[in-house]
Amino acid sequence: MKTDSIFYQIFLKFPESFFDLIGESSDRVGDYQFTSREVKQLSFRLDGLFLPTVEETDLPFYLVEVQFQPKPEFYYRLFGEFFLFLKDYQPPYPWQIVVIYPNRSVEREQPLHLENMLNLPEVRRIYLDELGELAQESLGVGVIKLVVESEEESVPKAKSLIEQTKNQLPDEQIQKNLIDLIESIIVYKFPLKSREEIEAMFNLSDLKQTKVYQEALAEGEGIGRQQEGFNLVLRLLNRRIGQISPTLTEQIRGLSVEQLENLGEALLDFGTSSDLRQWLVENT
Repeated sequence: MKTDSIFYQIFLKFPESFFDLIGESSDRVGDYQFTSREVKQLSFRLDGLFLPTVEETDLPFYLVEVQFQPKPEFYYRLFGEFFLFLKDYQPPYPWQIVVIYPNRSVEREQPLHLENMLNLPEVRRIYLDELGELAQESLGVGVIKLVVESEEESVPKAKSLIEQTKNQLPDEQIQKNLIDLIESIIVYKFPLKSREEIEAMFNLSDLKQTKVYQEALAEGEGIGRQQEGFNLVLRLLNRRIGQISPTLTEQIRGLSVEQLENLGEALLDFGTSSDLRQWLVENT
């Protein structure tokens, strides 16, 4: 499962979950816009940013990073990108960095060089397996924690979250978006399951009717031709122009087999992510 993409979609469609996660009031959602931002000089792309929507404010902006693999260089990259972002954009707000880990064993701190930075009050590190009661009390945090639930626990937990969504969210569009996210997580947590197996273990009519379920399972057993094409093109793009942002990844995921083949040929001429964006504008 592409965790960066999943978290990007969670925070984009249900930003209240982020503020619940960091212990801030979700009433502040209206004061922020969630986005991704490229750092120009070295073509870095930050996982996600919550930026205040008004300039004259004491509200901080939040740089959000999701790290599910142990990488010794992670904090060097993170702080390097962060300071380049400050240099490029000079946002008129105080700052907060929020790093989300599945558990502490993934983290690589690098205390020799970065201990003082990591101990700043502006740097928050969140471990999903330690959320405890917060994951029970907050619907949004529960959805986030679903990403790291075991296979055994994820299906009953997803059913419970869907019921909570129906009961707690009066807005039908927000309700639908969140149910789609829950079901996306479940479908992609079981990529090798057949249609019959998914239906049997989940057994919810809502799941069978959602777009994500139909698209994910229409490929048949295993990974279909479209998914193979997506995987290949994404690998080539990452080698050619660097890490692709979650937003662009989702656009590429939605391409047809023919479009993926055309992109596979066109990417040989790409030099930056701007070339990819322009191609997507012209061809989708």
